[in-house]
Order: sequence, then C-alpha cells, then structure tokens
Amino acid sequence: MTPDAGAQPGLYSFFCPSSVAVIGATEREGSVGRTVLGNLLNGRFKGKVYPVNPSHKQVLGVGCFPRIGVVPEKVDLAVVVTPAATVPGVIRECVEAGARSAIVITAGFKERGAEGAKFERQIQEELRGSKMRLLGPNCLGMMNPRLGLNATFAQEIARPGNVAFLSQSGALLTAILDWSLEEGVGFSAIVSTGSMLDVSWGDLIAFFGEDSQTQSILLYMESIGDARAFLSAAREVALSKPIIVIKAGRSSAAAKAAASHTGALTGSDEVFDAAFRRCGALRVQNISDLFYMADVLGKQPRPRGPRLTILTNAGGPGVLATDALIATGGELAPISNASIEALNQILPPHWSHGNPIDILGDADPERYARALEVAVKDPNSDGLLVILAPQGMTDPARVAERMKPYASGSGKPVLASWMGGKQVAEGEVILNASGVPTFAYPDSAARAFNYMWRYTYNIKGLYETPVVADRPETDEQARRKVDAILERVRAAGRVLLTEVESKEVLSLYEIPTVPTRVARKAEEAIECARAMGFPVVLKVHSETITHKTDVGGVKLNLQNEEDVGEAYRAIQNSVTAKAGAESFLGVTVQPMIRLDGYELILGSSVDSQFGPVLLFGSGGQLVEVYRDRALALPPLNTTLAQRLMEQTQVFAALKGVRGRAAVDVTALEQILVRFSRLVVEQRRIKEMDINPLLAAPERLLALDARIVLHGNEVADKDLPRSAIRPYPSEYVSRWTMKNGAAILFRPIRPEDEPLMVKFHETLSEQSVYLRYFHMEKLDTRVAHERLIRKCFIDYEREMALVADYTNPQTGEHEILAVGRLTRQNNSREGEVAVLVVDRCQHQGVGTELLGRLIAAAREEQYERIIAIILPQNTAMRALAKHFGFQIELTADPSMVVAVLRL
Repeated sequence: MTPDAGAQPGLYSFFCPSSVAVIGATEREGSVGRTVLGNLLNGRFKGKVYPVNPSHKQVLGVGCFPRIGVVPEKVDLAVVVTPAATVPGVIRECVEAGARSAIVITAGFKERGAEGAKFERQIQEELRGSKMRLLGPNCLGMMNPRLGLNATFAQEIARPGNVAFLSQSGALLTAILDWSLEEGVGFSAIVSTGSMLDVSWGDLIAFFGEDSQTQSILLYMESIGDARAFLSAAREVALSKPIIVIKAGRSSAAAKAAASHTGALTGSDEVFDAAFRRCGALRVQNISDLFYMADVLGKQPRPRGPRLTILTNAGGPGVLATDALIATGGELAPISNASIEALNQILPPHWSHGNPIDILGDADPERYARALEVAVKDPNSDGLLVILAPQGMTDPARVAERMKPYASGSGKPVLASWMGGKQVAEGEVILNASGVPTFAYPDSAARAFNYMWRYTYNIKGLYETPVVADRPETDEQARRKVDAILERVRAAGRVLLTEVESKEVLSLYEIPTVPTRVARKAEEAIECARAMGFPVVLKVHSETITHKTDVGGVKLNLQNEEDVGEAYRAIQNSVTAKAGAESFLGVTVQPMIRLDGYELILGSSVDSQFGPVLLFGSGGQLVEVYRDRALALPPLNTTLAQRLMEQTQVFAALKGVRGRAAVDVTALEQILVRFSRLVVEQRRIKEMDINPLLAAPERLLALDARIVLHGNEVADKDLPRSAIRPYPSEYVSRWTMKNGAAILFRPIRPEDEPLMVKFHETLSEQSVYLRYFHMEKLDTRVAHERLIRKCFIDYEREMALVADYTNPQTGEHEILAVGRLTRQNNSREGEVAVLVVDRCQHQGVGTELLGRLIAAAREEQYERIIAIILPQNTAMRALAKHFGFQIELTADPSMVVAVLRL
C-alpha cells in the first residue's frame, strides 16, 4: 500500500492517509475520543493528526480545531466519535471540507431502533453525490500495522504481516488481536466493518485483492450486505488470493420456510454455502481454522483431488486422522502396487500394508524419510499427512530435518502433526520454517487437508470452460411469449399459475414437459384422453385447489372413456362440495407416465439476501424426507450445472449404478441452464418447482410443475434481482459490415474461449503490438488461465462485446472483433480497448464497436472513460477523436491517453 493516499483512488485514504482528523477528540479518561487520538499520536504513524472539538483549544498537547472545515489541509481520513445524533451533521462538514474518507466509530444507529435508522438515512443523504467513502458506523475502526496506523480504540496495534482480517464483530476482533500478539501472528490490515452503511465487503475485498502486502483475506461475517458486490469482488480476487470466511448463524431455525417444496428445503445458511462455492471463497467452521488455513494455503500447493496419504508411527493417531478425513468429505488414497512393493523393501514386515502407512513405533528419521519419499511419488495420492507421536526411539527434530526436502517441489501439499508439546517443539519450529504447516492433533490436520481440497474444488469451477449451451440472444421471441402468459395471470388477479400455464412456460424455455390439456367438460376430457392414448391421469384445475390428485378417492390410472367420464364427474362433485362451484375450472388431462427412472426436483425460491436461488436433488413424494438436495445461485452454465448436481447423492446414481443405464447427464445440464435462465429473466416469478422431473436413460421429462408469482403489490423496480448479474442480453443486436457480411454484436460468454483462441491465431504481429504495447506471444495470449478470465467475466465489473460472425455455409461461429469496457478500482471510471482481426479492419467494425461501448458506459452510469494508445496507432487516435475523446499527453512519451467525459 502506497502512503500517497491523495494520489490514489478507492479506499487508499483509509489505509494510507497522510493526515487524520479525530472529530470528537477529548482528554476525558476512558473515552473513545481520547483513546483513538492517543493511539494515533503515540504510535509509529508518521502522518499529521488533527484533533477536532469546538470545546477545546488543545487535546493531549496538540492544537485542536473547532471543526474539520478549518483544518489547514484537506484531510485524508476523518475518524468520528461524536454522539449518534450529531454524526449526520459532522459527515456533512467532512464532505464540504473535501475529506476523502471517514470512519464512524460511534454506535447508536439502526441497532438501537427507528431513531438510529433515521440517523443512518441522513448520513446516506449527506454522502449522496460526494466521493467521500465511509466505514461503519458502529465499528471499532481499522489498523495498518506496517504504517503504525491504529485508528481504533483498541489498546494495542497488531504486528505487521500479510493477512487482511475483516470482521463485523468488534469484540471478536479485539479478542483475535490479543491472541495474535501472543502467538506472533501478523496482519497487513485489520478492519472492523460495522454496519457497512457505505463501504461494503465487496469494496474491501477488491481493495485487498490489489494490495501487494496482502496474501490472504480472512472474513468474520454476520450478514452479506450487498450480495452482488461481494460475489463480484470475491470471484475476481479468489483467482489469485485465498478468501477464507467464517459465517456466524449456521442454524436455519430462524429461517421461514416458503410454501413450495423448494422453499421448505432452502435454509439461508445453505445459500451462503452455495454463494461461497460460486465465488471461490472457502468457508470454515472455527475461528482457529481461519488462521490455520491462511497459513496452510500460504505455504503449500493446493491438492488436485481429495485423496490423502497418512504416514504415522502410531496406529491410534492414524485412525483419528482417518475418521476426521472421511467425516469431512475426504478420501484415503489407495496405495499403488508399486508403492507397496517399495515400502516392503524399506519397512519392517509388520507395517500396516495400507493407508494409513503405519511405519511402527520404533521408526527412526531414516525410516520416516525413505517412507515419505515413496509416498510422495505415489500417483494415487493428492497430499500427505505425516504424524509423529513421541516414543522411546523417536527424534522429532531429526525427523523434521529429514522432511525438509519434501516441503516443496512435489506439487502436493505436505502437512505434519507433531504430537507431544515440549518434546516436539524444536521439530515444529524446523517444519514451520521450511514451509510445512504443523498441527498439534492429527484430526485437525486431516480437516485442514479437506479444506484445501474444497478450496481447490471451488477455484477449479471458476477456471473450467463450459460447453456451448443455448444462445440466449436467440430466445427473445420465447421471452416475449412468457411475458404475455405472466401478464395474463396478473391481469386476472392471480399469483399461482395453473399446471398447464406452468408447463407452457417451461416448454417455451425448451424444458421438456409431459403433454397436458385442460378439459372443462367430461366430453372434453374424453376427447383429450383419446388423443393422448390410454391410460391417462386427471387432476384438479382450479384457482383454489391445485395439484391435488386422487381427490375424493378417484382412481388415476384411467384405462377407457367410461373411466375418464366417471372420474371427471367425481372430481367435479368433490371439488364443488369442498370449495364451491366457482373454484372448479375443470381438470387437466395428461398421459400416465411410467416412473422407470429417477424422480428429481428442480426448483427456485427467493432468498432475502441473495435473491433467486436454485435447488436440485432427489424429488418425488418423499423429497422432504430424503433431503438430498443442493443449492446454487443463477445463472448457470454447463460447468456450474454439473457442479450443482455433484453436490447431491443422486448424481452418482444418474451416471449408472448396479447395471442400470446412465441418464443423459449432458442433456440434464442443459435443462438446468435453461431453467436458471428462466429464473433470472422472469423476475416476476417468486417460486417454481418441477417435482418430479423424471430422469430416465431415454428421456428427461417434467411431470408436475408449479409457478408462483410476486403479487401485483410488488412493483417491477422492487422485484428481487439475482446476486450474480445475468447475461446482459440488452446489448445484443445485429449489424452489417461494409462488405455486406452480417454479424451479431453481443457480450462475451465463458463458452467463447475456443473461439477466442482462433481469434488470436488470426491476428498479425502489428495488431498485437498496437493492442498490447509489446509482442505478446500467442501461447501466452491463448493460455487457458488467461482466456477463461477474459471470457468468464463479471458483467458488473466489465463489459466485453464481441462481433460474432456465422459462416452461412458451415454454420460455424467466428469472433471478428473484441471490445472491452473495464471499470477502474470499483469506481465510475473505465478503460476501453478495441481489437479487430486484420481482414475485417476498415470495414467499420471498430467504429461500431467503440460506439456501442460508449453507449454501454452511459447505460452503466460511468462518468469518464479512457483509452491508452500508442502514439503511432493513428487509426485508434482518429477513432477516439471521432467520438469526442480528448487526447492528453502523459509523463510516459511511449503512450497517450484519450479521455471522454460522459
């Protein structure tokens, strides 16, 4: 973090201020104002500190100012400790004085009730339109130990380190601080977030993601706040730095279940699990695990799979480690035959001949080293845990010395559990210094390995390239038809769609459904049955009674016309008796489907913090009993759809078990993708169930469907939005090049990675140089780790448009141009860049693409965009001037900057 806060955007003024004002500073013993000022004055902080209090001329020997507006310089950071009722006015003065940031330590806001909530609204009103950022209120403050900056009322400042710790609990933060000082743990920053009235998790994660002093980010979270901002920032940062979270409130006892199966199965804590998986963050259960995992992930490579090899000199600890490993989702690595033969040559005859590898209690350092050398090379193993229990001939320090060569270089994580307190302390020091994390107990080490694998699994999902599913830009007609159905239901004053309407909606999104027709008379029911073929099923079709089969004891397996007519009249009489004639709209008729596959459930409901949530799992009548389900946040691609299914037990069965043929999992992925698109595009839908979704080897079929809408009292602007921004189809449209070729401008998708490889293969050296300012090699440009980040973007942070050309003879797609609009430092400023394949230059593509990016910038409420251009790139300079950019010289003569204020 640079100390020049005034020259930096974003949150730098919080963590690297050159000047700090303490508003409410006082000499009263025990007061927050005195403690905060004393911490700033008496520490290593080199910046200027200004007490502000109209009642004092001096505080702690330093000249005091009556208000921030008369401080002789613009203040980088204002720390506010005045009473809650005064804070809105103080914030107004800070804004007027040009302060860059403020921390409101004061409590007494929404946590105190209506009056406090009113103060918060007033603060937000004062911030509106300004560039000042605010941390809090009701927080402890923040620390930057490297600068000696302690802007809190904690008595001690943390040690410098490379971990950023962000906490919603001030009390927990002080406890962690005390612990860290005893244990010698250091931090790049400590932040108490408070109520997050302005600065959010997303802001902080984005900031520390770019901070070179921070290697990992730890969060203690009680609520998510702005879910979209959190997920956006976390997904971007998790690709390069671990984000480790402990979320309080695991119990779902307080969660209210919705009326649908999906709502009943969805607990808010499970949604958090799904969210953390989606963005690549690692969730842990204990405070200690936060720091264990920061240490482990900082020292060792991530495992490629869940299989652990345990090497021990004592059977009991090996068993404990195994139990912990299996209980938390890991696997024992099967030892290869070659490894067994090699171990037979170096170990006593009575070694365990399996995993755990028990090398017996008399193992000396040489035996440990030779066994470890074999184990680390075993291709079946994804990681190693070495356990040492001090026994008569054990030398913990020498064993640790022999382990040092295996601390790195194998590509597999190596963990150690040195048991025994003082007897093993020297060995622990050696191991930790060499990069091998140590644990006092083997079960803790096994759980740490599983956390490592879970983190790998989460990150891997961000890097996988999905296959092409449906192209959302081609589905506008289907969306319009669904809009019309939902508007018709709303106009009738209903929120519940009939089964026929529900299935029609699903069908329009190409989700296969069983044919279903409405019959309002017995004769119509008979006619439908004839068309479908016997046997058939009749169900109630009513505004007040839906999906109630077997009403009045009517049999469902109807074999002939007489059965159908009799069943229709029985249902009519039963419903009329129960609910009144006005509720009976008829019956639905559908063919009797033999349940020769698996009954699944696919549903959606709305979470109060994350918006729409998807559910997939085992379905049918016992869905609440089995509770085999997993949750995910929409929208999905095929990779994410598979990850959702992998979380369930039924997924293993779908791939074929005990001679049963496998279900077409690829087709099932496509259904999940389409269903997720329906959820995010039709925001008026509140709940939706397909139960059961029949999955058989020869077919996938939605048998029953139920859709519930938000009522008309919910305005369109107040409808829940998805926590992850869906594909921005509003930027899709067709255009014709000068040569007459038709192309489609659309936002980029993760599935475009193969097309982007071909795009880069067509570029000339000159085009590459002008775009990247150097000759970047092709294999670097098309590397999977680079391209997936360029294709799998967060549309909140970046908008990339491609020119998609479809060859009319072959139907193959080709990308002819790419334009990017990238938001800078989470601000309202962005950078644009355009690159066109050589053969399509001078066809108007670049001009059209840049114009669309500028229009998108206005739509996304950017205030300014820039383009960094090489001076010799005359074409791009002319293009920028065409759109009104101002060309500005920079201190670097090798480039110019074009600026457009919107």
